[in-house]
Amino acid sequence: MRITLVGSRHFGVATLNMLRDKDVEIARVVVHDGEDRLAAAARAAGIEVVVQADPHLVTPEEIAPGTKLIVTAHSHARVAQAAVAAAKLGGIGYHPSLLPRHRGKAAVEWTIKEGDPVAGGTIYHLAERMDAGAIAAQDWCFVKKGETARELWERALAPLGLKLLGQVIDYAKAHGSIPAKPQDEQFATKAPSLTPS
Repeated sequence: MRITLVGSRHFGVATLNMLRDKDVEIARVVVHDGEDRLAAAARAAGIEVVVQADPHLVTPEEIAPGTKLIVTAHSHARVAQAAVAAAKLGGIGYHPSLLPRHRGKAAVEWTIKEGDPVAGGTIYHLAERMDAGAIAAQDWCFVKKGETARELWERALAPLGLKLLGQVIDYAKAHGSIPAKPQDEQFATKAPSLTPS
């Protein structure tokens, strides 16, 4: 299983480490910032690092040749459909909500803002529209009273994301495919950034 990992920050590093434990081939790591901690961790592990030419878009040229699966982990860049099409199994990402609820950059913040008693995470197929691809795996957790978005992410949603990604990678290795259940658009909600960019 030859993988290109696109990501950043702590969750990107945690995903890199999880993938290395899974005994898959990480062909390349793609980052939007060459100084990011994921870039440093990949270089330390002897993995090729490519910095995106456009921080908002991952192009086919930035995906390693022969990639079977693209995995995104804390990446806010859109992976071009031509790049997804170049990988045999396409691409998957982790979104910290029960998609189609809270599509967007601030899913965890909107979970708290809306007072949702239940949160969750979704492994979804990368698609033309952000966070709208078919669901590969999903699980949920309760939200503690008074919990902040950061606390919810660190306590439950980041570990849940690693667990779900690991399960989907194992499934892909065993079956040569990835489950895909279309999202129900009637339940879709947006979770745009709450801070001006």
